[in-house]
Amino acid sequence: MAGHSQFANIKHRKGAQDAKRSKVFTKLRKEIIIAARSGPPTPDLNPRLRAAIASAKAENLPKDRIEAAIKSAQGNAADDSYEEITYEGYGPGSTAIVVHALSNNRNRTAGELRHIFSKHGGKLGEKGSIAYLFDHVGLVVYKAESIESFDALFNLATSLGAIDLEEGGEGEDKVYTIICSVEDFGKVRDGLYAQYSDGELAKLSWRPKQKVQVDSPELCAKLVSFLNDLEDNDDVQYVEGDFAIVG
Repeated sequence: MAGHSQFANIKHRKGAQDAKRSKVFTKLRKEIIIAARSGPPTPDLNPRLRAAIASAKAENLPKDRIEAAIKSAQGNAADDSYEEITYEGYGPGSTAIVVHALSNNRNRTAGELRHIFSKHGGKLGEKGSIAYLFDHVGLVVYKAESIESFDALFNLATSLGAIDLEEGGEGEDKVYTIICSVEDFGKVRDGLYAQYSDGELAKLSWRPKQKVQVDSPELCAKLVSFLNDLEDNDDVQYVEGDFAIVG
C-alpha cells in the first residue's frame, strides 16, 4: 500500500505541474495573439511580438504552438478575439491592486475577478478607483552586464524621451530600468532595441507612487494566497500592487 500511495502522490504532483504549465502556455498564447495583431505579424518588424515569442521560448512553448498562435491572430475566430482590460481594486489589508487581463468575454472575467477579490476580503473597484495611487508609465529593462556604458545608455534613453533610469539589484541580478511616458513608450523601446538589441522586459506598467511595507506574517500569507488565486485565472496576465512584502 505504501508503494501505491507514493505512486499516487507522484501522479498528483505531476498532474498539478501539468495543469500549471498548461495555464502558463495559455497566457503566453494569448500574448502572442495580441502582439501579432498590434503590428506586422513578423517578429523582426514587431518588437512586442518578438518579446512575446522570446517569453514563450523561455517557458518551452513548442514552436508549432507559437506559429499556430501567430496564424490564429490573422483569423477572425471568436474565441481568439481577446481584448486587453485593466481592473482595479483593493486586496487583503486594503492593498491597492491592478490586474492586467486578456479576455474574450469581459463579463465572465469581471465576475471571476470579483469573486476572487471578495473571497480574500477585498473588493473589485470601478475604473479609476485606485489609479491615483500609481503612475502609468512604460518600462524597458536591461541586465547591467549586457550594457557596456551606463552613461551611453542614459544619454540615448533621455534623447529618446525617457523620464528616468534606475539601477536595481546586485551582481548578476543587477538591472537598469528605463522609465518613460506611455505616449513615448514605443519610440523609447524601439530606439533602445535598435542600439542594444532586445531587453529583458518591455511593457506598460502601473508603478505605485508609494509602497506599503507588509511585514505581518498573517497579512503576507493572505496576500500570497490572494495573488496565487489571481494568477491561476486564465485571463489574468500579470498583477501589480502598492505593497512590498518584507522579512
